[in-house]
Amino acid sequence: MSESPRNDDLGPDDSHHLDEFDEIVHAETDRDPDLAVIAAGSRTLSARGGPAQDDGLPARPQDPEVDRALREVETELAQRWPETKLEPSLTRIAALMDILGEPQRAYPSIHITGTNGKTSTARMVEALLRGFELRTGRYTSPHVQSVTERISLDGVPIEAERFIETYQDIKPYIEMVDGQQEHRLSFFEVLTGMAYAAFADAPVDVAVVEVGMGGSWDATNVIDAAVAVVTPISLDHTERLGGTTEQIAVEKAGIVKPLTSPAGGGGATVVMAQQPVDAASVLLRRAVEVDATVAREGMEFGVIGREVAVGGQLMTLRGLGGEYTDIFLPLHGAHMAHNAAVALAAVEAFFGIGSEHNRSLDIDTVRTAFASVVSPGRLEVVRRSPSIILDAAHNPAGARAAAEAISEAFDFNRLIGVVGASAGKDIRGVLEAFEPIFTEVVVTRNASHRAMDADDLAAVAVEVFGQDRVQVEPRLDDALEAALTLAEQEGELSGTGVLVTGSVITVGEARLLLGRR
Repeated sequence: MSESPRNDDLGPDDSHHLDEFDEIVHAETDRDPDLAVIAAGSRTLSARGGPAQDDGLPARPQDPEVDRALREVETELAQRWPETKLEPSLTRIAALMDILGEPQRAYPSIHITGTNGKTSTARMVEALLRGFELRTGRYTSPHVQSVTERISLDGVPIEAERFIETYQDIKPYIEMVDGQQEHRLSFFEVLTGMAYAAFADAPVDVAVVEVGMGGSWDATNVIDAAVAVVTPISLDHTERLGGTTEQIAVEKAGIVKPLTSPAGGGGATVVMAQQPVDAASVLLRRAVEVDATVAREGMEFGVIGREVAVGGQLMTLRGLGGEYTDIFLPLHGAHMAHNAAVALAAVEAFFGIGSEHNRSLDIDTVRTAFASVVSPGRLEVVRRSPSIILDAAHNPAGARAAAEAISEAFDFNRLIGVVGASAGKDIRGVLEAFEPIFTEVVVTRNASHRAMDADDLAAVAVEVFGQDRVQVEPRLDDALEAALTLAEQEGELSGTGVLVTGSVITVGEARLLLGRR
């Protein structure tokens, strides 16, 4: 195990950027972890990464006044309970919805829970709905770079001005609820209220809503969705949701409800990805309890075939209404194909296919929609020669899926890992999943106060990889530099790569350090 010395040969411009980076890291360390994305690049990484590209994620506002106002909102949000502090109650968010006039009931919803794949699935659902000319609102978490990206209208993150306006509009009502409750509304509850209000104000034709954590007591669960989606369930957040997939499924099954809206027709539909047997049993029992229709991957829908293609994969999917061939998805890995099958079935169910209508969706529209999907921070290639890939895997199941996808889609003979994780995660399981594909690993930490200490992470990494394959760099910019240096040692860059992983926050910071603004 080694810790590289810091570079002392910095020019004046580099020193300026390094000082700026130090100031930002110092400031961000005290902020809520979900606002802890570094807002400036390091001394050389942006230049090495090439020009920034449009990837659908918002940058900081160019207008200084708008940027100042957004930072004020972020600061106020950061002073509330963070997402990591939970109380099993919908009382506060229900009170806010009541005082706002129940905005979440102004449109139908598709509600998505699960352990892995929720955000990617939500983005696919959104793309399909927009392909059929519906106006969409999408609410996902956590964010990769900017808090504003959590709320999207028509497939685009809400503009900073609109984010600020939405917050200011409902702030008096937030304060009213704060004064009536034992505890103030949390960071996530306020954002959820903002999303539901923004969707009603737009107005949207349909909302695609990702659960923050669990289901039953999640703040998003004040909607009664016509379609409830459950992506694969595995072990994560076990201290809050339970130590088995069966216990976790009980919490997640809470989003499956009987429909109360007259527009809902004959009952909700629950779309289930492939699940562990104990989790599937829980979900099926819940469906029976509320008289929901069930669509199961591998039974009513699924992936018929897939093959690696340039920039992604070519799939044949079986939906609720028939077979869909020659579907190009610009995302890598079998897990993304399964997410696509789930998303397709969810949209079919939303349109009544498989229950009210015996037909398929228009194949050309489906093809166009899937071909447009992007999912930042999910096996995202941000640079070539050497390739740098970002993936937000933060639990063993996600890490295994990412490792399998990289082995399938990339022909690396040397892959360097950069890993920064949050404390309390099963980091040993994550490292063990990546061990077969990492030549070496550089362990680091991100700017969040929840980040696992780099030395503690290194101790686990040494047990998994052996001392000679582990390098410690407490700062993420140094870790990226070290990984690039290791990747370039062989001289042949075409077969070398770097994978940054372990946390959404780590990935978000790396994107900014590499110039992806």
